[in-house]
Amino acid sequence: MTPSPDSPDREPARTPARHAARRPAPAWRATRRPLAAGRPPRETTPARPLSFAGPREAPPARPLPTAGYAPRDTEPAGHPAEETSAAEPLPLSPEEPPAAPPPPEEPPAGLPLEEPAGHPYRETPPAPKPAARRPVIPQPADPVSTLIRHHHRLCAHAVDPLEIAAGLEAHGLTDRTAARFRHRDVFSLAEELYARVPRARTATVPPPEPAPRETAVRGVLQTLPGAVCAATLAALAALHPGPARPGAAVAGAVLVLLALRLSLRAGPLRARRTGRPPALAVLAVAWIVGHALLGAAPLTALLPGGPGPRPPWPHPDAATALALTCAVAPAAVLARWFARRARRGLAVSRELAELASRIRPALLGATLLFAAVQLALLLGARHLTGGPADPPAALVATTALGTLLLLARLLAVHGFRTAAVAGPALAAALEALALALPLLARLPGAAALDRPVAALTAAAGPAAVPAVACTAAALALLGHALRTLTGARAHPAPADAEVARP
Repeated sequence: MTPSPDSPDREPARTPARHAARRPAPAWRATRRPLAAGRPPRETTPARPLSFAGPREAPPARPLPTAGYAPRDTEPAGHPAEETSAAEPLPLSPEEPPAAPPPPEEPPAGLPLEEPAGHPYRETPPAPKPAARRPVIPQPADPVSTLIRHHHRLCAHAVDPLEIAAGLEAHGLTDRTAARFRHRDVFSLAEELYARVPRARTATVPPPEPAPRETAVRGVLQTLPGAVCAATLAALAALHPGPARPGAAVAGAVLVLLALRLSLRAGPLRARRTGRPPALAVLAVAWIVGHALLGAAPLTALLPGGPGPRPPWPHPDAATALALTCAVAPAAVLARWFARRARRGLAVSRELAELASRIRPALLGATLLFAAVQLALLLGARHLTGGPADPPAALVATTALGTLLLLARLLAVHGFRTAAVAGPALAAALEALALALPLLARLPGAAALDRPVAALTAAAGPAAVPAVACTAAALALLGHALRTLTGARAHPAPADAEVARP
């Protein structure tokens, strides 16, 4: 059935010029027919009521309409757009798919293959995930105010910025921490804290310089142990051997201890923390001093080949006792000199490293000078008592013992009580071990335990054991003091470091 020329379903005719510019009509347009030509009306299936009796039956299959879909071999005249070439076959049925489009032209060799923008088959890489941002902690506009709230009591009761710097260092603040508060070092931070915090009414003031009378009293107290020891030795030398001699020796020892206690409770040798000293410190100092006074008698009696089952009663060495007690006065002088040098370095230093570089030479100089004074006192006491010359090991042992006691007292004076106890305790432990090894060697199968002690005594004498023990402890304590006594924490305000007490 061919539509008439005046039918509304027929397209209007096109001009030859426009038809020449258009592309040839595809093959599927040759089979186009009017939509209403020969198509039967659509059959509808009446709705069925809902039933719950059984499964629902499928509706019957509806046949496909075939009328009006036959291919059309002729085309109405006067329609140039419907002309097809003989080389392009027409599909036999509408179900036949159209012909595949020609393949795209390949680019010449040597040129890169580029896909046009917006290509539907181009795989675009996924967008990168934004990097996780670290949470920004809000910082206060004035970070020093937080420090003022935490250390208000320290700043309010400080007598100068140096005391605040020492307190900040004691709480763990360093120059790197001060940079977080917009300061280059702890000292500049302490100056700002001292300037911003008002002084408390109960703030202490630096005490005035001691009067000449007080200085003279302190000098007498510091020389009192040596004077009492010399008087006791003179009294024992004047007494004849008898029952009164041991009593005089005991009384003189008690007086020396009392004089030593008075000299250590006042002046530059007074510890910062008052109170009873630890029992371990008392036992350790008593052990190493007693071992030095008794000399080589205990170790000689324990080693193989000793004097026998009944060794003679050991007598304390008078020269060693006089040298140790007379060394209290130079120790006090050097302790005062070191404290003043440290305070002067703390006043002019702007960084902790600069402060340490100023205090470290003073500490080394004081230690070496005291060792020289202790050796000179020992040689002079040996000359006064008229005894035989000491071997080199005995000289080293007494000098190392005096230096060890000085370093321990300096640490106690500047607030490091634990280290002051650990030094003498280490020396006492080494000496006790040297005495215990010969006893343990007497057990079956343990004869080799006393070989180190026997080899040491055979090479340098029995005095080599206390010499090695005291020297090792003194070197360890000196290394610790070079790290702790060179900081601002060890040198607080003068009002707290020293109390004028007769």
